[in-house]
Amino acid sequence: MIGKSSIFIGTVLAQGRDMIWLLSAILGMAVLVSCSGEGARVKTEEPRGADQTGSAPIEFAPPSPDSIPGSQLGEQIRLGYEIVVNTQDYAKPYVGNRLNCTNCHLDGGLNPNAASFVGLAAIYPEYRPRSAKVNTLADRVNECMERSLNGRAFPPDSSKLQAVVAYITWLSRGVPQGATLSWRGLQRIESRRPLDAGNGKTVFASKCAFCHGFDGQGTMAAPPVWGPQSYNIAAGMARVSVAAAFIKANMPRSWGWSLSDDDAYDVAAYINTQPRPDFPGKVHDWPKGGKPADAPY
Repeated sequence: MIGKSSIFIGTVLAQGRDMIWLLSAILGMAVLVSCSGEGARVKTEEPRGADQTGSAPIEFAPPSPDSIPGSQLGEQIRLGYEIVVNTQDYAKPYVGNRLNCTNCHLDGGLNPNAASFVGLAAIYPEYRPRSAKVNTLADRVNECMERSLNGRAFPPDSSKLQAVVAYITWLSRGVPQGATLSWRGLQRIESRRPLDAGNGKTVFASKCAFCHGFDGQGTMAAPPVWGPQSYNIAAGMARVSVAAAFIKANMPRSWGWSLSDDDAYDVAAYINTQPRPDFPGKVHDWPKGGKPADAPY
């Protein structure tokens, strides 16, 4: 009897130790994940723009599109989301090529390494040197429509424009007005040597052509990167430094940060020396000076 009791007690203690070990392991994993910056909540360790106020860094923690409310406002936000990810279907009359907003603003504007929309509503209105005036968020959306999508601007009272603004505003919840966003735009890189479009062509053929096509005209898997159905010369991506930063962080898709800085620049140089649509309105850009050296016009 005593032997059986001892065995029973030993078993309970062993199970207790196993349970404690399991709970400790789970807790340890939770702490590891929370500190890693991976998953839905990303904390940027090296901010692209230092917070000039000296306050604590703002955490990149956008809501999921799955949590868009079922209210009337939620319907507007949902429409904005659909326009961003399915621009060809939801904004076709205003689009002039085969791109969607999410081709540059990856994952519906939720990717912190691809010109994320998160927090943008908190920094507009904003003075922009390219237009030499204070732009609203709606102005900025329409710039993308005219340049990156090579189309035409939404009318000011357009329900589609209001929906995109509502979506970006919803993604910006909790971000203080005027905040410095460490994830804003793209993380710029530097090339250590002169650009080599020939090398860029070689890298494009081995790393990019499978999805974008050897002729750059796109496939079912990825959009065109030059030619009549791509962005025009006034899009931000038409600048080699901007395209290089995007390529470095995100291309090949799901293999971002795999190319060297020099190769990313060379691919950007190769892509942006190919023909693409003009933008007549370019004559009005940077009226007070300050045009970037790599602007293609």
